[in-house]
Amino acid sequence: MKKKIVTIISFFIFFSFNSHALIEVDITRGNLNPLPVAVSPLFIDSTSENKISKELGNLNIGLEISTIIENNLKKTGLFNPLNQDAFIQKPDIAHLKPRFEDWQLIKAQALITGKVEMLENNLRIEFRLWDILAGREMLALAFTTVPNNYRRVGHIITDKVYQRLTGEQGYFDTRIIYVAEEGPKTQRIKKLAIMDQDGANTKYLTLGNELVLTPRFNPTNQMVTYLSYFRNLPRVYLLDIETGVQEVVGTFPGMTFAPRFSPDGKKIIMSFAKDGNSDIYTMNLESREVEQITDHPSIDTSPSYSPNGKFITFNSDRSGYQQIYVMRSDGSNVKRISFGTGIYGTPVWSPRGDLIAFTKLHKGKFYIGVMRIDGKGERLLTENYYQEAPSWSPNGRVLIFYRETKSGDQGEGFSATLWSIDLTGYNERKVETLTDASDPSWSSLLTK
Repeated sequence: MKKKIVTIISFFIFFSFNSHALIEVDITRGNLNPLPVAVSPLFIDSTSENKISKELGNLNIGLEISTIIENNLKKTGLFNPLNQDAFIQKPDIAHLKPRFEDWQLIKAQALITGKVEMLENNLRIEFRLWDILAGREMLALAFTTVPNNYRRVGHIITDKVYQRLTGEQGYFDTRIIYVAEEGPKTQRIKKLAIMDQDGANTKYLTLGNELVLTPRFNPTNQMVTYLSYFRNLPRVYLLDIETGVQEVVGTFPGMTFAPRFSPDGKKIIMSFAKDGNSDIYTMNLESREVEQITDHPSIDTSPSYSPNGKFITFNSDRSGYQQIYVMRSDGSNVKRISFGTGIYGTPVWSPRGDLIAFTKLHKGKFYIGVMRIDGKGERLLTENYYQEAPSWSPNGRVLIFYRETKSGDQGEGFSATLWSIDLTGYNERKVETLTDASDPSWSSLLTK
């Protein structure tokens, strides 16, 4: 499944970063007044429209791209895309020079315009971001790509707009891998599936004839590690998303849990259960050398590296019940950091390095929360009957996780769904998938 290449072909307008810009987007707390933004349909001349129709059929690609941008911005909770029916100025004129007073009338504070052309066999897509209040252009870029890759350009444009308006990196040109589930709870068929972060372009990577669990992306590329059962024996696999090449990392004695990559992608860290005890191990993917990191009579599991690779967080019951710990990457200097009531699990270090996400069970309810790396500042973002496996967006602002419903005595009525929530706890959203879904993992930003 080869990626389509998008090329940024020109910075055709100078970036404007004046300190007195009027547009400000507050990303530090729940945004109760999201920024009103107008996303004008991208303009296409008749010649290009006819050529595009031959490639993509009867598709208004300018409207499609603007809709992708709108939906991405809306899901952040930081922006309020305005209804296009209220737009006064037409797309072709707006892209050249907006009449700022027309956009002020509908209360827009930011405006996105664009143009699509068909040049030989490629699309050339321009976009511009305008500050309506200041009456000036903030950003402009152009891209070239193959026609059927227009959706990805919409995500890249959103990333550029998001970064310009918030000051932090976007997370829209990314993918999510998860376990697609079908059937009653007692007889679930589970496949590896991958999709764009907005739920489009779903593809199944395994057939469902073997149980698959805990897929995790390599932070440096589109490689995935996951656990699968072959003849009832757990195996850790590597899968190259782009080529489809799959290999067995190893078949290990006892039970293997939750393999995860190191930040540089050169190691896998996981836990092995042997004789009723579980410790944490790493494997060098080049030499296949296995190193034991913890050696304790208690259960140590769910390890996750810090972004700089110097530390590991994990959960252990060495204090009597399951809590979160941090240690150096060589296993030294182990410190417990969670001291709240309840049982803690699945700790995951933020890509920013400042927070650890976790699952917590307390009084029969499951919570997704975050704490600082010293354990202070614990915040519970969401609660439900059953939910776990948080995974960070690459900019460290949003968490995706999965949630299960209760089932009857025979397993009927059961469902598993993906949800996302940002660090404020105010923007919880269901992530649509074609089937039930669990164990999500968010990719890094795509690079080509």
